[in-house]
Amino acid sequence: MSLSIVIPAHNEAQNIAKVITSIERIVSVEHEVIIVDDHSTDSTAEVVKRMAADFKNIRLVGNDFNRGFANALRKGFACVESTMVVPVMADLCDDPHTINRMYELAYSGGYDIVCGSRYMKGGRKQGGPKLKTFFSRFVGLSLNMLIGIPTKDISNSFKLYRREVIEKTHPESDGFEISVEIPLKAYFLGYKITEIPTVWVDRKEGKSKFNVFKQCKRYLGLYLWAIKKKITNAKKKNC
Repeated sequence: MSLSIVIPAHNEAQNIAKVITSIERIVSVEHEVIIVDDHSTDSTAEVVKRMAADFKNIRLVGNDFNRGFANALRKGFACVESTMVVPVMADLCDDPHTINRMYELAYSGGYDIVCGSRYMKGGRKQGGPKLKTFFSRFVGLSLNMLIGIPTKDISNSFKLYRREVIEKTHPESDGFEISVEIPLKAYFLGYKITEIPTVWVDRKEGKSKFNVFKQCKRYLGLYLWAIKKKITNAKKKNC
């Protein structure tokens, strides 16, 4: 298998079939789809089981860690059989067309991480809370300028990783900030990173699990860690 697509899903019965259908229709790279049922209390698992009868490359696994995005991703990553993996949100916000281009760029350019970017030329973010947009744009653009990481949208969870990167960075995050932790650690370990434009569209069905105020402190911790790491590395280089 060339590529694994991991979809954490908590109470996404309204969206999950549409996400799977869209991926199967659009993604041309040989792939498997791993849906991680994150302690859903609706019919998410039942919908996925029905879809798996039609699409043999679909696997449903349960998150046997505590509920949450980061733990659901960990469970999915542990089940991956491919050398490359892309987390995809279960709310239809990520554009599957980008996955084909991510894979092509990683394969042809030897990149270890290909970031889907809403804030580079050709990228776009449609809808969503204005505060969340400001926050993610500020974090992405400022880290790009301050530490030189080659993406303007580090907070977007829509990234292609070589599986080795995930294994070597040992992510410890509890929430959505895991999507910032992995590329930051990978950058300082010397992995090759690039970005590609993508279009993000706010969910139309169901309720978002992202809480800006809850995540702010966690993102800030990683933000400050990265700046400190950059300064420390520069001092060592000049000694």
